[in-house]
Formats: sequence, structure tokens, C-alpha cells
Amino acid sequence: MEIPKTSNLPAYITFEPLEKIISLLQNRQIAILVDENTKRECYPIFNKILEQNNNLKPFLVIEISSGETNKTWQTCTYIWQQLTQNNFDRKAILINLGGGVIGDMGGFCAATYKRGIDFIQIPTTLLSQVDASVGGKLGIDFNGFKNHIGLFKTPSKVWIQTLFLQTLPQKEIRSGFAEVIKHTLIADKKEWKKNLEIKKENFQTQKWITTVAHSVALKAKITENDPTEKGVRKILNFGHTIGHAIESYFIEQNKKDNTKPLFLHGEAIALGMIAESYFSAFLYKDEHPNQKSISSTDFQEIKTYISIIFDDTIKIFREAIQKQNIAQEITEWAKQDKKNKQNKILTCVLEEIGKATFDVPITQTQILESLRKI
Repeated sequence: MEIPKTSNLPAYITFEPLEKIISLLQNRQIAILVDENTKRECYPIFNKILEQNNNLKPFLVIEISSGETNKTWQTCTYIWQQLTQNNFDRKAILINLGGGVIGDMGGFCAATYKRGIDFIQIPTTLLSQVDASVGGKLGIDFNGFKNHIGLFKTPSKVWIQTLFLQTLPQKEIRSGFAEVIKHTLIADKKEWKKNLEIKKENFQTQKWITTVAHSVALKAKITENDPTEKGVRKILNFGHTIGHAIESYFIEQNKKDNTKPLFLHGEAIALGMIAESYFSAFLYKDEHPNQKSISSTDFQEIKTYISIIFDDTIKIFREAIQKQNIAQEITEWAKQDKKNKQNKILTCVLEEIGKATFDVPITQTQILESLRKI
């Protein structure tokens, strides 16, 4: 794999060959967290590397069920039990081999087990490579609310290998691409224009290394300037106030129906970006005519491109909110967003393509109108 220039990346993020991970594992207890998908598709690749080194201690494989619905306290208890029953000490290390759920929850478990053991993130999805693995955010869902319980902790390493993307279906790659779109909309207009040339029918053959490296560097720069999200880091939440409300509502509905979630995380964020772009271009502008915000032309460009990439997602969503009270109920979920203050729902506004601001109040009525413009 071609290794991109990493001079502008934090030391904990690497694109080096995975074989070099061995130097961090010597003389330590090793646990590897997987789900049924990464155990089948990704673990054999990683295990082959580990088996070539006879100096490593036997390692423990902890398998959990995949999916956001399992990102819970109960799953954490199982992980902690496995570490405890196998007598893992404070010098042990947990390797999180998987997507955002594995990284968020595995990191959270490692950071809290015996007041903290080291952990390595090996993100295997496009979403986790460009977003979840960078910045040290860890956590789990609680009572249906996304990432409601968590903390900030930088991993020992984030080992990014785009070869794992070859194991993904197009739907998963597309979900990750939503975060790539977000990064360019909030911080890099030039890269946004490049994104417009990427077609979803080419996702399986796309050479992702340059795109991933750019997104990682962009997010790393923002999070290093604001590691605990007190200020500018909040722009990374563009699309997430409404997107998380959509995702959370349908996760809870699917739990009741015992069905799979209707939308992947990136699909919900794509919907949220259209809605929050509409808010930026029209509703915010109406209230704050002297403040910078994107034009109606910019909004149409954003909506058109996201609609091409996520056409079926948008169709499903439009059909879903025709049902009684669903759109209104989604706005209720936004009241629990972590960015909120003093009972005000806060969101991000695009000042222009490539520049965003944060902590902008948005009402439930405005969310409702924005949802109907998706």
C-alpha cells in the first residue's frame, strides 16, 4: 500500500505496514475486539501477521455482535468480564479491529478498565478511518441516545490500512463517504470540488488512500486545536444535530419492531447535512441577514450531489416521514443532543462551502421545516 505523507499528522496516527505493530505488543497481554463481520473478513489478515511472531504472548479474541444497537452498557460489561476472567493487568493492551462501534466501545472499555489500559484502533471501515478513529472520542449509547456516556482518551495508535475497505459492501463505503463530504464542506472548498468528481458506482474500485489521508489530516488538525470540544471542534458536528436525531429515532423504532436499523450512521448524517444546509441558506439567513451563510445556489449544489450519492436513502426517508408524527418525533430526539445548552438545541451553520460556525440555536419548528426540505 502506498503510504501518504504524514508530516502533518499526529504521532499516534500511522499508515505504516501493519507488520510494524508487533513492536508495541511485546511482553504484554493482548486482547483483540471483533464482531462477527470483522472476525470473518479482517481478523484472518491480522492474525496472519501475529502468528509470524513467536515472541508474542497468546492473545484473547473477544467477539461481540455488530451494529449500533449493541453499543450498550451490557456489551461493555461482557468485554470487562472477559478481560477480568483472563486476569488482564494494567499493562495489557486492547486492539479494536472494526468500525466505529468497535472503536468507540472498545476504546471506552479500555479507558475505564482498571482506570485505563492502552488500546490500538485498527479501523476497518471508511467511516471509522476518516472519522471515528481520530480525535479520541469514546463512548456508548444510553437509552437510545447516541454516545450519551463516554470520555476523551487518545489511543496508543490508530493504524489505518485501506486494504480493509476491500472487504466492505458499497453501502458501508457510502456511509463513510458522508463524513468525507462533511469534512470538505466545513473546512476545504477545493477538496469539495474534487469530491464532486467521485461517483458512487466507482466506490468499489476507488483508490481511497489519498481521500482517507486528507480527511484524517483535516480532522486531526481540528481536534488537536480543541481536544475536548470546547470550541472549534464543534464544527465537526455539522449534519449531526439533525442526523443523530434521525438515526436515534429509527434505531429505537427498529428495536421495537426487532428489525435492522433503517439507516446507517453515514446515511443519517447525509440527510442531516441536507437539512442543516437548508437551515444555513434560508432559515438562519432570514433571522441573521448580516451574518455570513451559504447561498441558495450553494445549497442546491450540496443537495444535488448528496442526493445523487444517497438517492435511495432519501427516497426511503421521504416515504417514512409521511407517516403521522414521525417528523415531529424526530425533533424531540434533537433535544437530547450533547451540544445543547440551557435547553437550547445547537447546531452548525455553513458560512460558505469550506467554512462553518458552531453553537447556533435552532428550534424544533426550524428542524421540522428543514426535515421536510430533504
